[in-house]
Parts: sequence; structure tokens; C-alpha cells
Amino acid sequence: MNLIKITIVGFAFLFASNIHSQQNQDTISTTNNKPVDVTIVDGGYEKQVPNNVNIDTTGEFNLLIKDSQILITLDKLLYDKFYKKSFFTVDTSGKFNNEFRVDEIPAYADSIYDQRIKALNRETPIELTYNKEVKSYINLYAVKKRELTAKMLGLSEIYFPMFEEALDKYDMPLEIKYLAIVESALNPAAGSNKGAKGLWQFMYGTGKVYGLKVTSLIDDRYDPYKSTIAACEHLGDLYDIYDDWSLALAAYNSGAGNVNRAIRRAGGTKNYWAVWPFLPRETRGYVPAFIAVNYVMNHASEHNIYPTRPDIFYYDIDTVTVRDVLAFDQLNEMLGIPMDELKFMNPQFKKGIIPASSGKEYTIRLPRNFVADYLNNEQQLYAYKTKKGVERDKLLAEIKKAKDRNIHIVRSGENLGLIAKRNRVYVNQIKRWNNLRSNTIYPGQKLVLYGSGSSKYYQKSSIPVARSSEKTNHIVKNGENLGLIAKKYKCTVTDLKEWNNLGSSKIFPKQKLIVYKPAKKASSSFKDGKYLYHTIRKGDTLWDIAKEYDGVTVEKIKSLNNIKNSRRLVPGHKIKIAIVS
Repeated sequence: MNLIKITIVGFAFLFASNIHSQQNQDTISTTNNKPVDVTIVDGGYEKQVPNNVNIDTTGEFNLLIKDSQILITLDKLLYDKFYKKSFFTVDTSGKFNNEFRVDEIPAYADSIYDQRIKALNRETPIELTYNKEVKSYINLYAVKKRELTAKMLGLSEIYFPMFEEALDKYDMPLEIKYLAIVESALNPAAGSNKGAKGLWQFMYGTGKVYGLKVTSLIDDRYDPYKSTIAACEHLGDLYDIYDDWSLALAAYNSGAGNVNRAIRRAGGTKNYWAVWPFLPRETRGYVPAFIAVNYVMNHASEHNIYPTRPDIFYYDIDTVTVRDVLAFDQLNEMLGIPMDELKFMNPQFKKGIIPASSGKEYTIRLPRNFVADYLNNEQQLYAYKTKKGVERDKLLAEIKKAKDRNIHIVRSGENLGLIAKRNRVYVNQIKRWNNLRSNTIYPGQKLVLYGSGSSKYYQKSSIPVARSSEKTNHIVKNGENLGLIAKKYKCTVTDLKEWNNLGSSKIFPKQKLIVYKPAKKASSSFKDGKYLYHTIRKGDTLWDIAKEYDGVTVEKIKSLNNIKNSRRLVPGHKIKIAIVS
């Protein structure tokens, strides 16, 4: 194998059409503005790579990458506590490679990338294609962000076994595990500007549909295990809609509404690359990035990238049960467990407090070498008072007084004064809980309320109310907004956003929205005195069914019916929706 060294300053597409004998220099800036030595590995001819929409993808950054959430996520890691050098131990064992120097950055001819990705494609039902869009992201992960990629390789040794077990349980492609790298770069505390949280970047509404609980102290979207199960459920439902993994991945990122609209604009085809030009720009890089991550994680050593493992890797992680209120600072001060490790392993506890009680136990993850100490000192831990103990007790007292966190959907004609009166709270409290600067609210707006009176004014029954199974499509007209459409169909803005997987309230003329027609009683549901049942229709998924009933989640349906594999629903079968007596 011949090696040709090319010195460039920074990050670009590192491939010239004539690479076999000449040296080139391009002036491009990097994050640290330091020169990067890139070695082009001569692997044969330079293939003409297909460009799906004739976009010029050469240059420092094309728009595909520059405006993507993926790059924003990677850049934020430079400041994240879990990606600091002090949290990682450099693994140099693989760097003593006879083929490359420690500081060499190899890159390959397009024909080699194409050949390797075709080999990966033969091993998975997900279509993996090499083109210029994919090439962009290979360079992002293998050159510009290679130090972060080394850390992701290390983190993958913690998370991938758990991901693979869940994916196998749901009979899904194991390669889906790489999606978590695209979503969060395997940062358990990742959060986006739009409000997505955790390894799998769940929005509040979607997480709620799949049983991910959010309270003042707990956010299950950060829970590695629970969010992985929810991601499997959600992706399985999306695949059932499209029968295509690439389209399912795109819908996971942008919502089914955007993908459906792109399919229509592409003439009804369900070929991902034919639909690609019609997807939102921020979504176009999503599947190419997924393919690139598949490639880089499988061929990291050929790019002279080796795992940089977090210190916590050297512990075997185990779980213990918490039966009373416990805080991270108690575990830290009494047992000596490092606070960073507690937060890393249990990111779902937002304030470092596990609000357990005799009626509600929690499971937490600890380094295995501390488990015996925990079990031998469990009761003493609950009683141990730290410097923060008084503050914690005050916080818990406030939360217990407030009871549950409730969501109130603003109705037409309501104002803050009326809502405060009905829920026995003060206007100033509502404004503080919701960060409102004025008293202005609008129909369909979601308000957080605390207190025993919250949300009970409109609770006529604890039995979920079924929406009609009959759907209709609304074509958005000029001047319309979600509020006007919700009023027309006697639903809420939140309903419209959930039915159409909308991340914001922005809509545009000629956009098609799914609307469920109101009905007094859905023909697919009935009661037998103890349970409310739903009769499964052809094409139903648990996600579809949960959205038809107020207050019902996928997790509740699975629990009531002991469902292990939600992708095997049989039309005509009856499943329990809720307990009615």
C-alpha cells in the first residue's frame, strides 16, 4: 500500500481527483487553527461519487453540515462536563500501529469508502449508500472531530451492549445503536435548544406518549435504559408506517408530518434519496450522518482513531434499590462515590435527589465496588444528614405540598385570573412556574400548575376519553394558524401538534394536517365494568392507540396487557386501555 502525505491546514474534503503522485495544499481553518497532516491512502481509482441533487459539497463546510443540529451537538461537547479530559483516560494501546504514526490522519479514495460501505450494507436491512453527502460527515467524524470520535468509541463500550440487548428484544437492526451518536454523541446529559433531552433526544410530548415521566425531580428522557426502550418503540412504530428504515430515521428526526409531505412532493415514492431534496434542510444531513457514523465506528482503526475511555469504564456498573429519600451528596460523603460518576450513571435525577418512599422504590446505578458498602449501610445512608440536607428537606416539603405537577391546556376565553381561581393558586405563581413575563396567554397553550386543586376543574372522569378513530386531512390555507384550526375542529393546539409530530407551531399554506374528528363514543372502544377496551384495527400501532385516548401512554397499555413486542398487534384482538372500576 502506497502512502502519499498531503499537508493541509484544517478540514476540507481531502480528496483530489488526481491523488496518486502529486501534493496539494488548501488553506482552510480548523477549530484550533493548527495544521493537520492528512495521509491519503492510495487504494485505487477515484470513483465518480453520485451527487443526488447536484449540490456542490466541496469546501470547508457545505450548508448541509454548517446548519445541522449534529454539528451544534458536537461543538457543545467542548464545554460539557462529561467530555472534559479529566473525565477520560487516554487509551494509547492501539496507537502503536505499524501502519500509521501516532499523529497521522489517514483518508481514503472514494472507491475505498464506497467498497467498505457496500460491505456494511450487506450486513443490515438499513440501506447504506455512499455519496457526497455521506462523505461530508465521514470527514466531520474522522478528521475534524476525531478526538470526540475517540471518546464516543470509549463511551460506546458502556452503552452499546444495553442498546443491542433492547434492539434484539424488539427485533430491530442492531445498527440503530449508531443513531444515538448522531442524536447526542452518547452524552447522557445532552439537551438541544428545542427541548430534546437525553441519549435519544426525546421531546416532552413524544416522551410522554412512550411513558417517559417528567417531574420536578426526575426526567426519564435522561434515563439510559428507559429512553432506549422508548426509542425502540417509537422507531418500530415509524417503521410500521413507512416500511423503510431510512424514512423511519428521517421521521424520528423531523416528525412523520414532514416526511409525509416530502413523499408527496416527490410524487409519492418511498425511496429515501428521491425524497431527500424535499425534506427540511436540517433533516437532510441526518441519514447521511447515520451512514457516516456506521462507517467510522466500524473502520476507526483505519483512520488511526482508537477509544478514549471514560474513567468509569474501569468499574463494572451494577444496580441497587432505593427505598427512601436519598441524595447524591449522601452517597458521595458517606461512601465516597465521586459526584461526577453518580451524575453520569444516573442523569435522570435532575437535582441529585431520589424521591423514593415505602410505596415507590427506585433503581440507581453504582460502581460495582461500592455496592457492598451501600447494602451494608443502607439505613444509615437514609438517616445521614449532609450540609445540603436541610436544603433538600425544604425542597421535598415544597414538592410534597404541591403534590403532582399538572398540565393545564388553556381554553378559549380563559385568562390567568380565571385559571388561578379554578385551581386555587395565585396568578404570580402561575407566571413564575411558567416563566411568563406578562399575563398574555392563548388557547391551546400548555401551563404547568402545582397544587392539589390543579387540573381537577375539568376532570369529569378518571376514565380516558376516546377520540374518534376517523381521521380527516386539513389543508392549511393562507392566514391560518394552529389556534384557528384547533377551534374549527374543536380540539387543542397540543392535539394538532401531537397528531402531526410538530416540534413547533409553525405551519405553511398547503400543508396537510391530520385531524381526528370529535365523536361521542369511538366504535373501537367499549367497557366491561372493570376495563376500557380497544379493538385493534388493521395498521394500528400502540402509539396510534395511545393517542386516541386522553391520559393513556404506550407504557400503560403494555403494562395492562403484558405486551412484550408491540409490533405484533393482531387486528380484531381486544386490548385493555384503562381500569374503570
